[in-house]
Amino acid sequence: MGSSAPELTPRAREIVAAARELLEAEGPEALSMRRLAERLGIRAPSIYKHLPGKDAVEAAVISDGFDELAVALDGASLEELAAGYRAFARAHPHLYRLMTGGPLDRDLLVPGAEDRAAFPAIRAAGGDRDAARALWAFAHGMTILELDGRFPPGADLDAAWRTGLRAFGGV
Repeated sequence: MGSSAPELTPRAREIVAAARELLEAEGPEALSMRRLAERLGIRAPSIYKHLPGKDAVEAAVISDGFDELAVALDGASLEELAAGYRAFARAHPHLYRLMTGGPLDRDLLVPGAEDRAAFPAIRAAGGDRDAARALWAFAHGMTILELDGRFPPGADLDAAWRTGLRAFGGV
């Protein structure tokens, strides 16, 4: 199935950048077309001239996040990959949750964005996509539990990461 993601105009890029700022500052609940229009100093219907709706705005933000993550993890060893993934999520918790939570309408993403973000894990898993998915599931589980404050006080998360990565042939 081909992507229906539009090529973004300069104005659409401005809208997406404002959406990212709003998301990072206030969380996903603040990401509405009305709030986005207020931030841009325009009326909400004006946004629809550049992006078809909130789903398209979110997909563009997610696509940008995937590209950022791909750049941050490019060429990383397994240990660097895990540390970079964790650091990205901790630095951008609202973006991370948008990127990894709930269903993902891949048709709205920029073509190749998700694949570029997955490539470092696939490379670290020796090209084995199933092992890469297992690695991602481990990293995501550890990350989301950490972001949600679900580990007990004093838990040595670095040790838990090292133990988990050993299962994937790291550390």
